[in-house]
Amino acid sequence: MVEVEMKSENQQNDSMKERRWTLDDFDVGKPLGRGKFGNVYLAREKKSKYVVALKVLFKNQLQQSQVEHQLRREIEIQSHLRHPNILRLYGYFYDQTRVYLILEYAPKGELYKELQRFKVFSERRAATYIASLARALIYCHQKHVIHRDIKPENLLMGIKGELKIADFGWSVHTFDRRKTMCGTLDYLPPEMVESKDHDAGVDIWSLGVLCYEFLFGTPPFEAAKHSDTYRRIIKVDLKFPVKPFVSPQAKDLISQLLVKDSAQRLPLEKVLTHPWILANADPSGVYAM
Repeated sequence: MVEVEMKSENQQNDSMKERRWTLDDFDVGKPLGRGKFGNVYLAREKKSKYVVALKVLFKNQLQQSQVEHQLRREIEIQSHLRHPNILRLYGYFYDQTRVYLILEYAPKGELYKELQRFKVFSERRAATYIASLARALIYCHQKHVIHRDIKPENLLMGIKGELKIADFGWSVHTFDRRKTMCGTLDYLPPEMVESKDHDAGVDIWSLGVLCYEFLFGTPPFEAAKHSDTYRRIIKVDLKFPVKPFVSPQAKDLISQLLVKDSAQRLPLEKVLTHPWILANADPSGVYAM
């Protein structure tokens, strides 16, 4: 069993400087989650006692699904990102059958499970999360990185409850517009549904979908059939239920993010100065649970 010993972030980062790793360098503990290509475990680096999440991926499954290139891209992108709201990738190693990613441990787990438990979040909590994500996405876009798959399942919570963007499997380095269809249907913007060129505006759209889901409990364009979801996204068939009650300012922000023309979506910098964010978001970026 791995004992969790939390140090300051600087101490931990210093202790995890790049080196050649092997599985023998870690005490491996309980499973933290299961994925399509492998599992994530709580682990501790033996020498520094530094606690991490160890993602173990099986090479044969990666090859069968033809996603080796996607994993290489994920490693390349995530290992160079340094932001308090982005999960750190400290390094990786591999053996004959498996690839291991050494990731920052997010003690409070998946936001998806938290949203399932509460059904909806308070406006204060939602605004704090949206502001944190906007700051992280501004940083990504400045680095010419588009995430392309922002959704509750890809968000983790750190020791203080702060959000961490994880899973950069669909992310891209981009200096131009792209056409690849990716991400999750409920979060796809019209331009991707219609297989048109897309740019960093896809992350702004996803932020609007996420804000809606935080406040109303379901994605805005959810429908019984995939074809109906596609149709609602293309039309931007945006409807606000009467219950639960959500303030007009919150609906205004969502309406400015979920705009068909990506060039007309509210820029992320303006998200941070929107009246709803200023009135509700905790400036520390931490929602005290």
